[in-house]
Amino acid sequence: MFGSGPVAYEIGANVDATCYGGIAAVHRLVAKLGLPDRINEHVPLLKVHLPYHESDHVLNLAYNVLCGGTRLEDIERLRHDSAYMNAVGADLIPDPTTAGDFCRRFAAVDVAELLEAINAVRPKLWQGRGKDLLGPVAYLDADGTIAPTSGQRKQGVDMSYKGIWGYAPLVVSLGQHEGGVVRGQPAR
Repeated sequence: MFGSGPVAYEIGANVDATCYGGIAAVHRLVAKLGLPDRINEHVPLLKVHLPYHESDHVLNLAYNVLCGGTRLEDIERLRHDSAYMNAVGADLIPDPTTAGDFCRRFAAVDVAELLEAINAVRPKLWQGRGKDLLGPVAYLDADGTIAPTSGQRKQGVDMSYKGIWGYAPLVVSLGQHEGGVVRGQPAR
C-alpha cells in the first residue's frame, strides 16, 4: 500500500548526472591500459591530428555502442550530454559526419591493425590478477531428463530414443568449491 508523506525537493546548481555511469570506469580502464596510444601507433589513418587522433574516433564509436547507440547519428546525443563528456574527460568528440568519414578510410588491413592494437594490451589487462581466478571456483552439474506427457501435439514435445513423448528439461545446478569439497558432493 502506498502512503504519502511530506516530500522535499532540492535543486542544486552544479548537478551533473548521466545514465551511462559505467562509461567513466570503462574509459579509465582503457586509458590505464594505454589503448589510445596503441591505436594511434598501429592505425595511422589521419595525416593531420586537428583536433582528433585515431584513438578519439575509435573510442567515440565504441563508447557510442556501449551507451546504447545503434548508428552514427546516436553520437549526436552523446555530444550534448555534459555528464557523459565529463565522464570521458572530453571537451569535444567527433560528430556523426566526421565519424562516418573516419569509418570510410578503413581498409581490411586497417581493421587487422586495430585488432592487433587491442590484442596488444590484453596481457596487461590480466597482469596482477591472482591465480585464484584461473582455478575452478564453481562446478556446474548439467543433466537432461525426459518429463513424460500424454499430449503429443503440445508445443515443444518430442519423442525420446526410447519412444516416450515428453519434454526434455535441462537441469543445471551450481556447486561452489570450498577447500577441495563441492558442497553437497564428495571431493573427486
